[in-house]
Amino acid sequence: MSDKIPIIAANRVSDKAKKTLDIVRKFVEERCIPCDPIVSAQVASAPSRWDTHPSVIEDLKEEAKKLGLWNMFLPKGHYKESPGFTNLEYGLMAEWLGKSKVASEAVNCAAPDTGNMEVLAKYGNDAQKAQWLKPLMEGKIRSAFLMTEPDIASSDATNIQMSMKKDGNDWVLNGQKWWSSGAGDPRCQIYIVMAKSDPGNKDPYKQQSVILVPANTKGITIKRMLSVYGYDDAPHGHGQLLFENVRIPASNMVLGPGRGFEIIQGRLGPGRIHHAMRAIGAAEKALEWMLMRINDPKKTPFKKQLKEHGVILEWVAKSRIEIDAARLIVLNAAIKIDDFGAKGALKEIAEAKVLVPQMALTVIDRAVQSFGGAGVCQDTPLANMWAGIRTLRLADGPDEVHLQQMGRNENKRGAEVTANILKQQKLTEQLLAQYKVKLAQPGDNIKARL
Repeated sequence: MSDKIPIIAANRVSDKAKKTLDIVRKFVEERCIPCDPIVSAQVASAPSRWDTHPSVIEDLKEEAKKLGLWNMFLPKGHYKESPGFTNLEYGLMAEWLGKSKVASEAVNCAAPDTGNMEVLAKYGNDAQKAQWLKPLMEGKIRSAFLMTEPDIASSDATNIQMSMKKDGNDWVLNGQKWWSSGAGDPRCQIYIVMAKSDPGNKDPYKQQSVILVPANTKGITIKRMLSVYGYDDAPHGHGQLLFENVRIPASNMVLGPGRGFEIIQGRLGPGRIHHAMRAIGAAEKALEWMLMRINDPKKTPFKKQLKEHGVILEWVAKSRIEIDAARLIVLNAAIKIDDFGAKGALKEIAEAKVLVPQMALTVIDRAVQSFGGAGVCQDTPLANMWAGIRTLRLADGPDEVHLQQMGRNENKRGAEVTANILKQQKLTEQLLAQYKVKLAQPGDNIKARL
């Protein structure tokens, strides 16, 4: 395995991480990927798809614990609960996890629980950690993160309308949330909710707070589960929830009133790296399926194997280049987070967030095309993979928000680079005078010969 680690990362990966990578690879390829269809079959055969939990997942979780594959996402040096891996090292592991639908949950590294555990580990008090972080880290319960709302442009989180009003020793919540991933799971016991607690604050980034809401609290209704390109992702699901006079003890407030933006920014940074590296794993899996298809001797359109058609090999080559280039972008971001924290890696995180899902969708789409009709049905994992990856261009902020911010920051160099270019042009003019020449024009030498 160590010889497959990209050279830019090799000297930053510990021997412990290298050994763990070997175990992760074996676990994913030999246990998780073969179990992916079993998970779907167990859900489909249950009396109610929304009140079940595939037993095979629990079996895999027990195996993972015995192998030491558990909660690898918490970076060392930042959390006392960390198993001792850096963001870079976990990023390499997450690529393997991304090749299986069930692998991340099997090792307790699945979204949204990873981000929610980071929130509790980083910002929660001792009581909150004991009540919610401990069972989450043990894999006994699951969680959901509630920020997006149906009636506003949630790409700008200052638009959030769910109200949070103080009443005695409680906060009272009213409003709706949607795209609450994980809310359908019967094991989901805690919602981490962002709402507007101080709408009159002159600072729009101090109006919101984050509070812990037990899923069984009176006044919460799951109105419906949302589909993703036709997939409902049962029993995990993505819910639209209604809050009607939901009373939550003030002790459930995270960090303090008005600190919601601080918390969600701390949550989203590393999570985007997790999504991106898992997406690279999905792209690798799609390329593997395409290679299998184009080498199938039974598939001979126009009396040739697919690999004998020139455009197909071009797809393979482009996919290899694009995957490898995207991986370097992600590893660079992970290294930057390790060295300078998420705030010091905003540009690199945004680059990965924008580039990787687009790359993965392109590679998956090529694989779909190579399979023809089989590529868009349940006979391969490709259609489901495409639907899941497509959501990443919206999750944790749409591409356009990151591009706008990156463009704005990059443009701040405008005055500096303009001054530098003008300085270089002035030096050129001085050298032209010194050497007594003029700038050459196209065809000057030809004219001289004529």
